[in-house]
Amino acid sequence: MIVSTPHTPSTDHGRPTTHWWQGGTFMLVAIGLLAFNLRPVAIEVGPVLPDLQRDLGLTGLTAGLLTSLPTICFGAFGAVAAGLAGRLGTHRTVTLALVAVLVGSVLRTQTSNSWLFLAASTLALAGMAVGNVLIPSVVRQHFAGHIGLVTAVYSLSLSIGVTLASVVTVPVAQALGGWPPSFLVNASVVVLALLPWLVALRHDRGHTTENRPRAISLARVARTRLGWMMAIFFGFQSAQAYSVFGWLPSIYQDAGLSAERAGLMLGIATGLGIPLAFLWPAWMMRRPRPVGLLLVVTAAAWVGYTGLLVAPGRWPWLWAAVIALGTSAFPMILAMFGMRARTSEGTAALSGFAQSVGYAIALAGPFLMGALHEATGGWTWSIVLLLSMTVPMVVSGVVSARAGWIEDELH
Repeated sequence: MIVSTPHTPSTDHGRPTTHWWQGGTFMLVAIGLLAFNLRPVAIEVGPVLPDLQRDLGLTGLTAGLLTSLPTICFGAFGAVAAGLAGRLGTHRTVTLALVAVLVGSVLRTQTSNSWLFLAASTLALAGMAVGNVLIPSVVRQHFAGHIGLVTAVYSLSLSIGVTLASVVTVPVAQALGGWPPSFLVNASVVVLALLPWLVALRHDRGHTTENRPRAISLARVARTRLGWMMAIFFGFQSAQAYSVFGWLPSIYQDAGLSAERAGLMLGIATGLGIPLAFLWPAWMMRRPRPVGLLLVVTAAAWVGYTGLLVAPGRWPWLWAAVIALGTSAFPMILAMFGMRARTSEGTAALSGFAQSVGYAIALAGPFLMGALHEATGGWTWSIVLLLSMTVPMVVSGVVSARAGWIEDELH
């Protein structure tokens, strides 16, 4: 049974009183709903990008900025999440992040100006960035004894949110008359997520300037080996994932597959990641130093990328399936944020540093793949780049998996 472990007040007789909103089930639902809403704002743009370009008058520059905006915001705003949580309280900060996602999501459906659309998108993505960083800290705070299992639950919820946003955005837009109502339907789920977090604000009632735990700055984490190893690990696994999501259909189409089949291969590469998002953190609950699993994932990436390199049009479904395994390090590192820290403050600081630096690394992956393709006219060197990304990922991942706790390195 999963038991939540927040601080509980005492009765006059000295016995702790546990309210319904302090229970493990309630916080598990709150965390799951938060995770579900940490990607749709970013994902829903891609399927309707031609319509956005037409309706908003997006130029090549602004369209490129829009597609790069999630990675930019995840890195920039994720860096301030731990500091905000230290000042305001973790639950208050998460609630404000969800409000930002909701307000930004709604505002961007109400404008036909491209720059206002970008500004509203930035607000929504900023909220998502803060939620990305703090969700491991919330798990550490409430489920210190079940980090792997609860991370598995929210990783699964996040993956489902990604898949649904990519699948339903276009059909809903066609049924309701355009992308604005489709975006509003996705935004309505944020309202559902806000409800339990408004209740969870009670967990921060004792959080004041005088008694708040001492925040751990990102500058202190930047002076640790573990911080940099996890940032490199996060960055290169994200760079591979975003490169695959962005360019895999094009690689397959240039190999002779139709646009429909190429899209199906991307669906295989992303859809098979849903069960892995649950399995890996749950598996790590029993094996907190997952070096063997990391080596298996890296080997799968090598097999998949090599298949794309030598025979992309032959057994394309096999390469897509193996690549799904090869890009499944993301739920592993989410679990490691909690496992490599003793406190929720340490988890937030480690997560914030690793994600802010990591997303800066990840931003270069899809860009360099596209630049190499344009320069060479083929995909050989772009796929070699993908292969090379696995080297720093596996080295930093092995070091991170064998490490102790971030608090020990801070001292």
